[in-house]
Amino acid sequence: MSQTATFRIKELNSMKKYPENIFFKGNLELLKKRKIAIVGSRHPNAYAKKITHKIANELAKREIVIVSGAAIGTDSIAHKAATPKNTIAVMANGLDIKYPAINAKLIESIEKEGLTLSSYKDGQKPRNYTFVQRNEIVVSLAQTLIVTYADEKSGTLTSIDYALKMGKKVYTIPHHLDDSLGTQKLLEEGKIHLIYNLEKFLNSFGEIKTKNDDLSNYLKTFPSYEEAVRKYKNRIFQLELEGEIKIENGYIKPV
Repeated sequence: MSQTATFRIKELNSMKKYPENIFFKGNLELLKKRKIAIVGSRHPNAYAKKITHKIANELAKREIVIVSGAAIGTDSIAHKAATPKNTIAVMANGLDIKYPAINAKLIESIEKEGLTLSSYKDGQKPRNYTFVQRNEIVVSLAQTLIVTYADEKSGTLTSIDYALKMGKKVYTIPHHLDDSLGTQKLLEEGKIHLIYNLEKFLNSFGEIKTKNDDLSNYLKTFPSYEEAVRKYKNRIFQLELEGEIKIENGYIKPV
C-alpha cells in the first residue's frame, strides 16, 4: 500500500497548483539529491534510445537522480540506465496499479530500490488528465529537462511547455531533419538548447568519482565470468545492467 507524504516537497511549489496529496513508495532520501528529468517519445528511434541510455547512465554515475514517468520508450530506457536505486518514477495513476503492465517489473524494482510518486490515491486508473499532471510533477522535481525525442504532436511537448514556464532549461540532442520534429521546431524557435558535445555537457554536472575498491581492482585482472559471479554475484549482475562491463569469450572486460 502506498504512503502519503506528510511534508511538502519544495520543488513542487513551482507547479501551478500544489497537489492535494502526494503518495509514495520507496526511498524519500532521493528527493534530497540533485535531479534531472529525462522524457521523450514512446517510440524513439535507435539513435535516440542509445543516447538516452548513455545520458541517464552517465548522470547517475555523477550521483544525479533521474526523474521520468515510467512509460514505455524513452522513460523506461532512462529509468533502467540510471538503475532503479538512482531514479524517481512519477505515475499517472494510483501506486497500487502497475501501468503500463509491460513495465510492471521495472516499476516494482523502483519501488524497492528507488522512489515512485503519484498525486493519485490507490485505485485511480490513468486518464488523459492524469498524464498531464504527471508530466508537470516530473518537470517540477528536476532542475533541468532533457528531451531526447519528440514528434510534432507528442505529449512530451506539454512537459517542455511546463519547463519553459517554470524558467528551467530544456535540452535535446541533434537529429536528422525529418526526425524528432517536435524538438526540431522548438530549436528553430530558439526555445530549447542543443547538446553539441555530450561529454562536455555531462561533465558540467560534475565528473565521475574514481572507484577504488576490491571489485574494481579484481576486474582489472580480466577474470572469467563464471569465477566473477561466484565471488561477486549481485554486483556483477548490476554492473552488467549498468553497462559497466562486457563479456567476451567468457571473460569480463571493463568498458
